Amino acid sequence: MLFAEVVATSERVAGAAARRAKITELAALLTSLAPNEVEATVGFLTGRARQGRIGIGWATLGAAPAGVAGEPQLTVGDVDASLSRLCGLSGAGSRGARAAELASLFGRATAAEDDFLRRLLIGEIRQGALDGVMTDAVATAAAVPPGAVRRAVMLSGHLGRTAALALARGERGLAAVGLAVLRPLKPMLASTAVNVESAIAAGGLSSVEWKLDGARVQAHRQGKEVRLFTRSLRDVTQQLPAVVDLMRSLPVTAVVLDGELVGLREDKAPEVFQDTMSRLSLGDVHARFFDCLHLDGVDLVDLPLTDRMAALERAAGPWRVPAILTDDPAAGAAFLATALARGHEGVMVKTATSRYEAGRRGKAWRKVKPVRTLDLVVLGAEWGHGRRRGWLSNLHLGARDATGEFVMVGKTFKGLTDELLRWQTEVFQRLKRGEDGHVVFIRPEVVVEIAIDGVQRSTRYAGGVALRFARVRRYRDDKTPEEADTIDAVRAMLA
Repeated sequence: MLFAEVVATSERVAGAAARRAKITELAALLTSLAPNEVEATVGFLTGRARQGRIGIGWATLGAAPAGVAGEPQLTVGDVDASLSRLCGLSGAGSRGARAAELASLFGRATAAEDDFLRRLLIGEIRQGALDGVMTDAVATAAAVPPGAVRRAVMLSGHLGRTAALALARGERGLAAVGLAVLRPLKPMLASTAVNVESAIAAGGLSSVEWKLDGARVQAHRQGKEVRLFTRSLRDVTQQLPAVVDLMRSLPVTAVVLDGELVGLREDKAPEVFQDTMSRLSLGDVHARFFDCLHLDGVDLVDLPLTDRMAALERAAGPWRVPAILTDDPAAGAAFLATALARGHEGVMVKTATSRYEAGRRGKAWRKVKPVRTLDLVVLGAEWGHGRRRGWLSNLHLGARDATGEFVMVGKTFKGLTDELLRWQTEVFQRLKRGEDGHVVFIRPEVVVEIAIDGVQRSTRYAGGVALRFARVRRYRDDKTPEEADTIDAVRAMLA
């Protein structure tokens, strides 16, 4: 397929307001691809080349000649092969080789293809075809249930390969995808609940667990081989030798655990998140686990949480996150009070019958914190005045909508220390995509945790809601924009 057809589809998807229209456009393209083009094309349209980070900086990209081809000539295969060659360049002479490869690629590109390629290489493909929309498009194109695609993506950890499999072998092929120990799978996520009582009332019998304020970890062991992965499925095994040793000490042959890495002070109280992340870079963290997804040859993701809890107790009982199984709201509230007294940020309330499912924030897992917080994306910032003159200060905050785009819900400059102001001024200028007077608009890549007193209806913002007394708690460099809270989650706080 000509690469120009992918670019044209991206433009139509960007111009479509309705989620269904985006899915229809993407599905039509997917059904037109050759089997060996599917994985690469899904990567192009979700803004992540299948090769991963290409390693092209702004200076190198800026020096590349502009595409001026009059007629489309690049194919999907041409672009994919060029990106593979770029990824393979390193060492002496690589800078010149990289420049030559880019010159060759852009020299064959039309103006529209040039624009798309540059945005792809810097991670700025924003046409509302994020994983959720693309997953539904794959299901439509392959005529399979969306749930079958989501499950296969979770277990394989790779949307592009799952798309190729769905289109080639349908639902039967997807059903054959299983959990593979030592291969990461996408983590299950939680939605937000106002309090423990409402969460238990909605879910019935639940596991109420301390919510540790650390970094998510997925720990795999097969025999003596151990692999550790972050929330984003990055392999961090070499950084965490103590956790590797812990995994090797467990009385199991094969296991996959989901948990949290936390820093602990001398009195065993938890460190604040920033200090935990500093400890993480040094490997000085402790692992605590809250789920077991595989144990000694048996996959557990489709079993109820209570079964997985029993497996977790057998595999790693001493290193479990403290939890109680209850349908009593008062007991849950008391457990929350204990967690807070021990220095933790709240509790998780998980429906006892729930399966392990990734891909969307459902109601099976709910997080409860005493302070309402939202993970939002920074869309821009305003140059400060007075003592903040010269710094980018007032943040423009956005929540994800159903298409993967971002809807502004408020601004705040509260909670920003001088250190954060210096940091964000430097980072935001690197991410700048436009400027209007005193406002600098940036690429939506930075996730920030915002504490709020609540939300209120508003005609000022397109989403119809605005944050009340928003203040910055911390930047979440462990989260991607796709993991930010949705506009629906913000609106739900009106209740």
